[in-house]
Amino acid sequence: MLTVLVTAFEPYGPWRENASWLTLVELTRKLPQEPLITTRCYPVDFADAKGRLVKDLQANYDVVLHLGQAPGEADIRLEAIGLNLGQASSEPPFCLNEHGPVAYRSELPLENWITRIDRAGIPARVSYHAGLYLCNAVLYWTHDQVETQGLKSRATLLHLPLDPSQISEQGRDFPTLPAATSARAVRLILEELVAEMDVV
Repeated sequence: MLTVLVTAFEPYGPWRENASWLTLVELTRKLPQEPLITTRCYPVDFADAKGRLVKDLQANYDVVLHLGQAPGEADIRLEAIGLNLGQASSEPPFCLNEHGPVAYRSELPLENWITRIDRAGIPARVSYHAGLYLCNAVLYWTHDQVETQGLKSRATLLHLPLDPSQISEQGRDFPTLPAATSARAVRLILEELVAEMDVV
Protein backbone atom coordinates (compact mmCIF):
# COMPACT_ATOMS: atom_id res chain seq x y z
CA MET A 1 0.00 0.00 0.00
CA LEU A 2 1.11 3.54 -0.75
CA THR A 3 2.61 5.21 2.33
CA VAL A 4 2.41 8.95 2.99
CA LEU A 5 3.94 11.11 5.71
CA VAL A 6 1.95 14.29 6.44
CA THR A 7 3.60 16.85 8.72
CA ALA A 8 2.55 20.09 10.38
CA PHE A 9 4.11 22.66 12.69
CA GLU A 10 3.50 23.87 16.21
CA PRO A 11 2.46 27.50 16.89
CA TYR A 12 5.16 30.18 16.70
CA GLY A 13 5.62 33.90 17.25
CA PRO A 14 2.29 35.70 17.75
CA TRP A 15 0.24 32.73 16.56
CA ARG A 16 -1.47 30.69 19.27
CA GLU A 17 -2.41 28.09 16.67
CA ASN A 18 -0.83 26.99 13.42
CA ALA A 19 -2.98 26.60 10.30
CA SER A 20 -0.98 23.53 9.33
CA TRP A 21 -1.79 21.77 12.60
CA LEU A 22 -5.45 22.81 12.47
CA THR A 23 -5.61 21.35 8.96
CA LEU A 24 -3.93 18.12 10.02
CA VAL A 25 -6.42 17.74 12.88
CA GLU A 26 -9.28 18.20 10.41
CA LEU A 27 -7.69 15.68 8.05
CA THR A 28 -7.49 13.03 10.75
CA ARG A 29 -11.20 13.34 11.53
CA LYS A 30 -11.88 11.40 8.33
CA LEU A 31 -8.85 9.58 7.02
CA PRO A 32 -9.23 7.58 3.79
CA GLN A 33 -8.64 3.83 3.83
CA GLU A 34 -5.85 4.39 1.33
CA PRO A 35 -3.08 5.47 1.38
CA LEU A 36 -1.51 4.51 4.70
CA ILE A 37 -0.92 7.85 6.44
CA THR A 38 1.55 8.75 9.19
CA THR A 39 1.27 12.20 10.81
CA ARG A 40 3.80 14.32 12.66
CA CYS A 41 3.90 17.78 14.26
CA TYR A 42 7.31 19.45 14.31
CA PRO A 43 8.60 22.23 16.56
CA VAL A 44 9.34 25.59 14.98
CA ASP A 45 13.06 25.23 15.53
CA PHE A 46 15.56 24.49 12.77
CA ALA A 47 17.73 22.00 14.65
CA ASP A 48 14.92 20.13 16.42
CA ALA A 49 12.75 19.94 13.32
CA LYS A 50 15.63 18.64 11.21
CA GLY A 51 16.50 15.95 13.75
CA ARG A 52 12.93 14.66 13.89
CA LEU A 53 12.48 14.87 10.14
CA VAL A 54 15.64 12.91 9.36
CA LYS A 55 14.56 10.20 11.78
CA ASP A 56 11.04 10.04 10.30
CA LEU A 57 12.31 9.84 6.73
CA GLN A 58 14.17 6.63 7.54
CA ALA A 59 10.79 4.89 7.11
CA ASN A 60 11.18 5.61 3.37
CA TYR A 61 7.63 6.80 2.65
CA ASP A 62 6.38 6.91 -0.92
CA VAL A 63 5.26 10.53 -0.55
CA VAL A 64 5.91 13.28 1.99
CA LEU A 65 3.42 16.15 2.28
CA HIS A 66 4.60 18.95 4.53
CA LEU A 67 2.00 21.49 5.68
CA GLY A 68 2.88 25.02 6.77
CA GLN A 69 0.98 28.24 7.33
CA ALA A 70 1.39 31.37 5.21
CA PRO A 71 -0.09 34.48 6.84
CA GLY A 72 -1.28 36.93 4.21
CA GLU A 73 -1.89 34.31 1.53
CA ALA A 74 -5.42 33.80 0.21
CA ASP A 75 -4.85 30.50 -1.58
CA ILE A 76 -3.09 27.20 -1.00
CA ARG A 77 0.42 27.20 -2.46
CA LEU A 78 1.95 23.92 -3.59
CA GLU A 79 5.68 24.52 -3.35
CA ALA A 80 7.75 23.19 -6.25
CA ILE A 81 11.20 24.35 -5.12
CA GLY A 82 13.22 23.91 -1.93
CA LEU A 83 16.16 26.33 -1.73
CA ASN A 84 19.45 25.65 0.04
CA LEU A 85 18.97 28.71 2.18
CA GLY A 86 17.48 29.32 5.60
CA GLN A 87 16.89 32.32 7.83
CA ALA A 88 15.67 32.43 11.41
CA SER A 89 14.21 35.70 12.68
CA SER A 90 16.59 38.61 11.97
CA GLU A 91 19.70 36.47 11.66
CA PRO A 92 21.69 36.38 8.39
CA PRO A 93 20.70 33.68 5.86
CA PHE A 94 22.65 30.42 6.01
CA CYS A 95 23.07 27.29 3.88
CA LEU A 96 20.93 24.34 4.89
CA ASN A 97 23.62 22.02 3.54
CA GLU A 98 27.00 23.56 2.67
CA HIS A 99 27.74 20.66 0.32
CA GLY A 100 24.26 20.39 -1.21
CA PRO A 101 22.84 21.73 -4.47
CA VAL A 102 21.37 25.21 -4.73
CA ALA A 103 17.82 23.83 -4.90
CA TYR A 104 15.68 20.73 -5.33
CA ARG A 105 12.51 20.53 -7.40
CA SER A 106 9.53 18.39 -6.47
CA GLU A 107 8.86 15.43 -8.76
CA LEU A 108 5.19 15.30 -7.79
CA PRO A 109 2.50 16.27 -10.36
CA LEU A 110 1.66 19.58 -8.74
CA GLU A 111 -0.08 21.08 -11.79
CA ASN A 112 -2.41 18.08 -11.98
CA TRP A 113 -3.24 18.50 -8.32
CA ILE A 114 -3.99 22.19 -8.82
CA THR A 115 -6.48 21.29 -11.55
CA ARG A 116 -8.25 18.84 -9.23
CA ILE A 117 -8.31 21.28 -6.31
CA ASP A 118 -9.51 24.13 -8.52
CA ARG A 119 -12.40 22.02 -9.80
CA ALA A 120 -13.48 21.61 -6.18
CA GLY A 121 -13.67 25.38 -5.84
CA ILE A 122 -10.66 25.68 -3.55
CA PRO A 123 -8.16 28.45 -4.39
CA ALA A 124 -4.70 27.00 -5.06
CA ARG A 125 -1.61 27.55 -7.20
CA VAL A 126 1.89 26.24 -7.74
CA SER A 127 4.59 28.36 -6.09
CA TYR A 128 8.29 28.48 -6.92
CA HIS A 129 9.58 30.17 -3.78
CA ALA A 130 8.78 28.76 -0.33
CA GLY A 131 10.51 31.61 1.52
CA LEU A 132 13.56 31.15 3.74
CA TYR A 133 11.98 29.99 6.97
CA LEU A 134 11.38 26.49 8.28
CA CYS A 135 8.82 25.48 5.64
CA ASN A 136 11.43 25.85 2.92
CA ALA A 137 13.99 24.11 5.13
CA VAL A 138 11.97 20.93 5.68
CA LEU A 139 11.21 20.76 1.96
CA TYR A 140 14.90 21.09 1.08
CA TRP A 141 16.06 18.68 3.80
CA THR A 142 13.53 16.09 2.69
CA HIS A 143 14.83 16.14 -0.88
CA ASP A 144 18.40 16.17 0.40
CA GLN A 145 17.79 13.04 2.48
CA VAL A 146 16.12 11.35 -0.49
CA GLU A 147 19.16 12.14 -2.62
CA THR A 148 21.89 11.25 -0.14
CA GLN A 149 20.22 8.23 1.46
CA GLY A 150 18.79 6.71 -1.71
CA LEU A 151 15.18 6.97 -0.58
CA LYS A 152 12.14 6.61 -2.85
CA SER A 153 10.14 9.48 -1.34
CA ARG A 154 8.70 12.31 -3.41
CA ALA A 155 7.83 15.48 -1.57
CA THR A 156 6.21 18.89 -1.59
CA LEU A 157 5.01 21.47 0.91
CA LEU A 158 1.57 23.03 1.03
CA HIS A 159 1.54 26.59 2.32
CA LEU A 160 -1.90 27.18 3.81
CA PRO A 161 -3.84 30.39 4.51
CA LEU A 162 -4.76 31.16 8.08
CA ASP A 163 -7.90 29.64 9.55
CA PRO A 164 -10.54 32.28 10.45
CA SER A 165 -10.19 31.39 14.14
CA GLN A 166 -6.59 32.63 14.14
CA ILE A 167 -7.19 36.28 13.33
CA SER A 168 -9.59 37.34 16.07
CA GLU A 169 -6.78 38.53 18.36
CA GLN A 170 -4.47 39.96 15.69
CA GLY A 171 -6.13 43.32 15.15
CA ARG A 172 -5.37 43.02 11.43
CA ASP A 173 -7.22 41.72 8.42
CA PHE A 174 -5.73 38.58 6.91
CA PRO A 175 -7.07 36.41 4.11
CA THR A 176 -8.38 33.17 5.57
CA LEU A 177 -9.43 29.70 4.50
CA PRO A 178 -11.14 27.30 6.90
CA ALA A 179 -8.89 24.46 8.02
CA ALA A 180 -11.64 22.05 6.96
CA THR A 181 -11.34 23.37 3.40
CA SER A 182 -7.55 23.05 3.45
CA ALA A 183 -7.97 19.49 4.74
CA ARG A 184 -10.35 18.78 1.86
CA ALA A 185 -7.61 19.88 -0.56
CA VAL A 186 -5.19 17.47 1.10
CA ARG A 187 -7.74 14.66 0.78
CA LEU A 188 -8.07 15.40 -2.93
CA ILE A 189 -4.30 15.11 -3.28
CA LEU A 190 -4.35 11.79 -1.45
CA GLU A 191 -7.05 10.57 -3.82
CA GLU A 192 -4.90 11.61 -6.77
CA LEU A 193 -1.94 9.72 -5.35
CA VAL A 194 -3.97 6.52 -5.02
CA ALA A 195 -5.35 6.94 -8.54
CA GLU A 196 -1.84 7.47 -9.88
CA MET A 197 -0.69 4.27 -8.17
CA ASP A 198 -3.59 2.33 -9.69
CA VAL A 199 -2.65 3.54 -13.19
CA VAL A 200 0.97 2.51 -12.73
